[in-house]
Formats: sequence, structure tokens, C-alpha cells
Amino acid sequence: MELRHLRYFAAVAETCHFGRAAEALHMAQPALSHAVRQLEGELGVVLLTRTTRQVRLTPAGEFFLAEARRVLEGVDNGVRAVRRISDGRMGLARIGFTGTAAFSHLPQLARTLQHRLPQVELEVHADLLTPAQCAGLRSGTLDLGLLRPPVPGEGLAVRVIESEPLVLAVPADHRLAVEPIVATADLRTEGFIAYAGKDSVVNDAVLRSCRTAGFAPRREHEAASTAVLLALVAGGLGIGVVPASARSLPLGGVVFRDLAGAECVQLALAWHREHASPLVGAVLEVLEDVFPTRSTAEVTR
Repeated sequence: MELRHLRYFAAVAETCHFGRAAEALHMAQPALSHAVRQLEGELGVVLLTRTTRQVRLTPAGEFFLAEARRVLEGVDNGVRAVRRISDGRMGLARIGFTGTAAFSHLPQLARTLQHRLPQVELEVHADLLTPAQCAGLRSGTLDLGLLRPPVPGEGLAVRVIESEPLVLAVPADHRLAVEPIVATADLRTEGFIAYAGKDSVVNDAVLRSCRTAGFAPRREHEAASTAVLLALVAGGLGIGVVPASARSLPLGGVVFRDLAGAECVQLALAWHREHASPLVGAVLEVLEDVFPTRSTAEVTR
């Protein structure tokens, strides 16, 4: 039994007319009649009763039609799914997010992917520093990363999508909370709450900003994430210098202020060129519309 036999039988059964079925199948009526007889011969049953005036399904034919439809539908669904996977329109996209990017960029990213690529499932890996994301991209446990350059090592493509300033986070009752803009030099006597990771891009940018202002920051506490860092600020344990996207995490007791003289940090999409699949390409194409490239060209490491 071949798949074409099921299609031929279903066409005849649904029209109850060999001529119309043959026309729909773009084949000669005698060839169609012969194929259906072959199917009946293989099954050893009569599926259709034929007279000069009409064609009817037998009880066995009615049952077999339902089964044939189920099989044909399954095959058609499989063909469509394979083509969607090949085109990058179906599958699992594992994306890493650094710090506040999960709050500032994930909602729009997820909403857009759901609309443009509804059969792509999103697996989120949040609060991953850049080195951890790079390791995941190289090992194949991540497909894409939303991280902060520079990217250590080689083999990764980086597309910068945003450059955001560092801002100051202070307790609501802090002396600097009343200032609309604070100079980095005004922080020389403050105790800092920093990110715990030794390879934090933000920590490095804060250190450079403070050194440019003529002092070294006094680190009093460390936090594993921006949310924890802001909670410690709210508790009066120190001040924090964080990316501007941290404003998307409003927390009672914390006031954000613009910070003059501080560096900016970049946010970028990264992927492994050799591991890039059609799915990664499709997601990148969609994300280019959402987060246009801010650099003049992709950076390859």
C-alpha cells in the first residue's frame, strides 16, 4: 500500500464520483479506478459499491476513510513542520539575558517572537553574566545571548543594539536623592554595592568612571543580581551604580539619579557563527526589526 492509494481513495470517497475525483487529482479516470481496485485487492475488502449511476461507501469504506484522513493529515502536518523547522520558523530558541535586560528587553522580545514566529518556543536563561553566556553559546546550551560586550574569546558574532548610561541608585533618604544630576566625583566618600561576579562588565565600567573622577570606589557589599543590589540600596547598606535599564525595576525606598561623568555600557545580541541554525537566523531577522543594530557593523570575535 502506498500513500498515493490513500489519497486516491479519499478523493473518490469524498466526491462519490470517479470522474470528478480524477479531475481534482489531475489524472485519467481509468488509472484512478485501477488504483482503487488495487487498494481493495490488497485489503481484501470492498470499500466502494459502484453502479452506473452512483458510487457509495461500504461500512468498511466509511471506517477506512476516517483512518485514511487521519494518516494523510498526520503526514501533511509532518511535512509542514519539517519545512517550518528547515526555514527556522519552528523550534526552541534558548536565549540568555544579562542583568536588567530580562526586565527591559524580554517583554518586547517575547511579544514580537510570539507574533512573528508563533511556533518558536522561547527558553529564557536570566541573570547570566557575559562570560557565562559566551560559554553557553560555545557549548551549544544557548542559541542567542543578550549580553554586555566586550566578549571574551573567539568564534562569536556580536551585534550591538543599545548603549545605555550608568545611573546612580541611592536610598530615598540619602543626601544625594534630592539632586537631579549627580557628579561621579561626589561619590568618593560613599560605600558601593557592586555585582558579585568578578568579570562583571558593569563593575569594570563603574571602576573606570570612578578612577577618571579621581578616586577608587569603596566596595562594601556585593549582590548576585540587580534586584538584590537594589534591595540592599533600599536597606541603606550603600549606593549602587547600575545600567539605566535598572529603572525598569521600581523598588520602594530607591531613587535613581542621572550620573554625570559616568561611562556607558553596551547591550548586544551574540551568537556562535558555526552553531547558527536556520532558527537562529530567523530569530535574528525578527529581532533586527525590534532592536536595530546600533554599531556600523557586526563585531566578530
